[in-house]
Amino acid sequence: MMARPTPTMCASLALLAGAVLAGTPAWAQGLRPLSDTALSDVRGRDGVSFDLSGYAMSGDLRVTYTRPDGASIWAANPSASRSDSAQPFADPYRFDIVRGPPGLADIAQLSLPQNAGGEQKWQLAYDFGVNADGIGREGGAVVVSDLALYGGGWQFSTPRTQDGLAFGAALRMDIGAWSLRPNGRANSGGQLALENVRIGATDDAGNFTGLPWAIADVVRQPAVVNALADASGPRLHIGIGAPDAQYGSGQAASGGIEIGRISFTAPGGSVDLGASRIGNIQINYLDIRFRQ
Repeated sequence: MMARPTPTMCASLALLAGAVLAGTPAWAQGLRPLSDTALSDVRGRDGVSFDLSGYAMSGDLRVTYTRPDGASIWAANPSASRSDSAQPFADPYRFDIVRGPPGLADIAQLSLPQNAGGEQKWQLAYDFGVNADGIGREGGAVVVSDLALYGGGWQFSTPRTQDGLAFGAALRMDIGAWSLRPNGRANSGGQLALENVRIGATDDAGNFTGLPWAIADVVRQPAVVNALADASGPRLHIGIGAPDAQYGSGQAASGGIEIGRISFTAPGGSVDLGASRIGNIQINYLDIRFRQ
């Protein structure tokens, strides 16, 4: 978000420019002070692009959430790696600050690679467990194979009428396999696997359009993270507002989820539960408040 220069700031800049010009060579004589109106129209036009070519990470990081009664859940030992495009930096991530519609704040925007050829694929894994009622239990691991993201990204701004962080999210994603492995990430025995998963925007007939699903949008249907206070004190709040007809169509975006195969791996063999598909999902309003 960009602050609007004040007349005092402009006067200071004008004096500084005059002092500099008094002792500068001929090439700098073209500098001149700008009016408040001219300065307020100055906007950045470029952002930051970056690639994750050859990216890989692993370690013994551990994140724990503990309730007031001492029970906790944890995730640990994350690992991640990504296969690369044939031409590095040909399809980078982008971070930009873009101007919002009239009357709204500027928007920080992280755009994901288009990944049209599906060459950029992620391999992810982490361990997890719980501690409750004096019993500690390692739950196993989650392993994600061949996760490909196709465009979309995140938006961040300030909420229109309240404190906190406004955000938007758009997603088109394919996953080769999402596996819950109770015996550890290297052991597929007893696992639950969801294979050939697709998430993206759909049309009225429930067909995938090939575009990201705009789950939230800071202009047309903003989401928010903030703290709301009630009789018991402040609570973490996550919500998605109703679609805004002033800046959009007034209709929530449609998305779909498709799972090509759901299966369990048991000692006696694999149990195939078939496929699943939801052709149209619309989030018209969401309000989540965490208890203390």
